[in-house]
Amino acid sequence: MGILNELFSAGVWGEKTPTVPKWKKWIHRNLSDNHCPECLMLDGCWFLNDKKPIWTHHPFCHCVLEDISYNDVFTKSSSDSAYSKFDPYLFDTKGEYGHGKDKLFKSWGYSVEDAKYLKAEIEKQALEKYINGDYTLGKLNDKGQRLSIKIEIARKDTGSKVSFITGWMVLPNGHIQLTTPLGGK
Repeated sequence: MGILNELFSAGVWGEKTPTVPKWKKWIHRNLSDNHCPECLMLDGCWFLNDKKPIWTHHPFCHCVLEDISYNDVFTKSSSDSAYSKFDPYLFDTKGEYGHGKDKLFKSWGYSVEDAKYLKAEIEKQALEKYINGDYTLGKLNDKGQRLSIKIEIARKDTGSKVSFITGWMVLPNGHIQLTTPLGGK
């Protein structure tokens, strides 16, 4: 259950108000001529305090963590994905990837005609889960910090739910961007 549902439930049922999640903004301070490429990519990125990259990141790290209000996280965070992550990539409409991801989605009743729906639904769920801190940190390197976020959709044939992991990159100011609509771990 997300923080908004908990707040609503507390208001309606007179329960104890939940603790608002603590979020941090990673800030790289330019105090030397040497700059860690990973810290540069983290600059301005927002993380739930309990789910942030290791800080300090390395010896002599100049980075600091600044508190950011949950209201800012809730109102200013965003997610997006390129349509090309679904067509041609996910559904392999040009036959150039050979990853077999299309077979899984087809087994759930989805086709390339559903690409726009899947794009919108995955973005919506990922943003909600990111804001709720429901993500797993992935690889961090000079390209940035990756996140894994579990998505759940209904099978078109039976209506039962299926879930899968999507891959995201954290960008500054609470923005996450899809790197893969069907990831691994």
